[in-house]
Amino acid sequence: MNDAVSTVQQALQAARALGLDRLEAQHLLLHALGKSPAERAWLLAHDVDALPADAHDRFTTLYTRRASGEPLAYITGRQAFYGLDLHVDPRVLIPRPDTETLVDWALALMTGMAAPRVLDLGTGSGAIALAIRHQRPDATVTAVDASHDALAVARANATQLGLTIDFRHGHWLDGVEGNFDLIVSNPPYIANGDVHLPGLAHEPRSALTSGTDGLDDLREIVSAAPSHLSPGGWLLLEHGWDQAAAVRPLLAGHGFTEVTSRKDLAGIERCSGGKRPVLG
Repeated sequence: MNDAVSTVQQALQAARALGLDRLEAQHLLLHALGKSPAERAWLLAHDVDALPADAHDRFTTLYTRRASGEPLAYITGRQAFYGLDLHVDPRVLIPRPDTETLVDWALALMTGMAAPRVLDLGTGSGAIALAIRHQRPDATVTAVDASHDALAVARANATQLGLTIDFRHGHWLDGVEGNFDLIVSNPPYIANGDVHLPGLAHEPRSALTSGTDGLDDLREIVSAAPSHLSPGGWLLLEHGWDQAAAVRPLLAGHGFTEVTSRKDLAGIERCSGGKRPVLG
């Protein structure tokens, strides 16, 4: 227990001194106080108030963890994605804003489609599947993951949000039955020797890497997907910032048409997809 009296402002300054940016420090202090991240105005209104000793100790523990490199989402156990508040922990990859590009594209393709059937491969926290189901309550959404731990997180998120998803354990499309109007996936796509991996050490390696060029899982999904898509159905894939030029030929080589890529808010080709031709 720390017996020293610390004001809100002094506590935030201590966190900043360890390298945290202002918003992260505020977020963690609100978390230590049991307040919502939306209550930043409270911190400004009470900047000279003394922190309760227990809150001070909690905050010190939290910002020390963040300063050591642990992701903010794992420390707080929460991550926002497509307007949803998701639970995340080290069993799953932290959903990134870039992945909302994939959801945007999927929803655009479903415009005018009645009761679409959607398959999410490698669902992790359930972020993509839950975002689609939330936006399209008429959709039937199936979500697959090879990790029982990840599925436990995804199921808990679905229960918390009151959204119905058919969760299944499996490796990509192995054992998946039936055809879908849309298959979406944010699979591992980082090369095994990528120099950025040390910065992602807190996240599950199995959800990050995929062979020497990062394309092993993408190849497997593209190869298997056509037999699980209805005629006219689409496969949409997230991939690395520099992989679109490699993923598009994969799609075309397996018979997909209208192959194209979508850019994220930073202007990077973040997703690629193609359509299974309509028979006849």
